[in-house]
Amino acid sequence: MKTDTIPHDKGMIASDLLAILCCPETKQNIRLLEPSLVEKLNQRIEKGELKTKGGQSVAEKIDGGLLRNDETVVYPIRDQIPIMLIEEGIVVGKSDLS
Repeated sequence: MKTDTIPHDKGMIASDLLAILCCPETKQNIRLLEPSLVEKLNQRIEKGELKTKGGQSVAEKIDGGLLRNDETVVYPIRDQIPIMLIEEGIVVGKSDLS
């Protein structure tokens, strides 16, 4: 059985999995980040400017991300695995997404 994927290199995720995932904290819908926004977040991660919901600095770049509907949290995707832990969500602002 072939599963469709949304192509973003290591940041890709099966479309059927994406359809059933939601934010573990608020149960809001999520959507896949565009590659240009992933790159922008990775630049900020490299500078040590982003923090997780758990208050830790984000040290490892992401391959992709799942953006919560309210656009305040990104759940990282690393090696095609979405990290859907509340404390691992990356806190973002509107300026990170434009």
